[in-house]
Amino acid sequence: MSKSMGNVIAPQEVMDRYGAEILRLWVAAEDYRDDVRLSPDILKQLADSYRRFRNTARFMLGNLYDFDPESHWLEPGRREELDRLALSWLAQLLARVKRAYEDYEFHQAFHRLHQFCAVELSAIYLDILKDRLYVSKADSRERRSAQSTLYDLLQGLTLAMAPILSFTADEVWQHIPGAGRPESVHLGCFPSPPPGFPDEALLAKYDFLLKVRGEINRSLEEARKEKRLATAQEAAVILGTMDGQLYDKLKTQAAELKTLAQVAALEVRLQPLTAQESQEIPGLFVAVQPAAGEKCVRCWFRYPGVGEDPDHPQVCARCRQVLEV
Repeated sequence: MSKSMGNVIAPQEVMDRYGAEILRLWVAAEDYRDDVRLSPDILKQLADSYRRFRNTARFMLGNLYDFDPESHWLEPGRREELDRLALSWLAQLLARVKRAYEDYEFHQAFHRLHQFCAVELSAIYLDILKDRLYVSKADSRERRSAQSTLYDLLQGLTLAMAPILSFTADEVWQHIPGAGRPESVHLGCFPSPPPGFPDEALLAKYDFLLKVRGEINRSLEEARKEKRLATAQEAAVILGTMDGQLYDKLKTQAAELKTLAQVAALEVRLQPLTAQESQEIPGLFVAVQPAAGEKCVRCWFRYPGVGEDPDHPQVCARCRQVLEV
């Protein structure tokens, strides 16, 4: 874009088409130390990024519809391990974004906030959390743990993005449940990390587990392409290795891996499998096959016990407990 060449895009043009937030986001996303570029393609990419922010906030708000912070909020020490992992990610985010703002590197703040919404939240945490939010008993500790974490994440994320998405942040702020907050997000202070976070030991543990999850997801995707499976909820995963240390590590964390992968069953074997060896984790083999049993119509997982209860013939034991309460 050059004024002398006459190919300038007027700010009003951008606002008329995309709104003032996209224009503000463009200014924040550009590194002012280099040539600043503007084009229809750049604006379209920023509009897509903006939708990621908005959709992430909308998902979290939608799942806080029955959450009262005064009576339902749980201390971090009482929450599920995955929720504490999300708080550790939030603590890391806040530290990096605050440093970027202080150094006037607004583009770094934008890229880190976008990555947090797209990767840590949407692709990992929120994707896994859906089962607990939708399937668990409404007032169970597991669901309240999830909602407490969504509440903390949403407050922290909204305050952190307020300098570069001022209208959107204030709109989200007005819909966060509970009282006792400043009237506007712009009257609040930049958030501090939750006490005790980040938990470095927990981050190290899940760094490994998420690598295994990535290998499982690759095998699941291959099975879907070959039409051996339709969804992860119908899959039984077998992790095989001849490495004793790796076997012990996988075996003791099999429950966490099953949750992370959102599969019907997961087994760890001290033996090689007729599957391709992982490039990310040497010595690990991943095989997937259809899980035993029938599909539960409520949670969509395939379990052997579906159909055994005449009162609830189409649901699994976990869903049956929720329905009977």
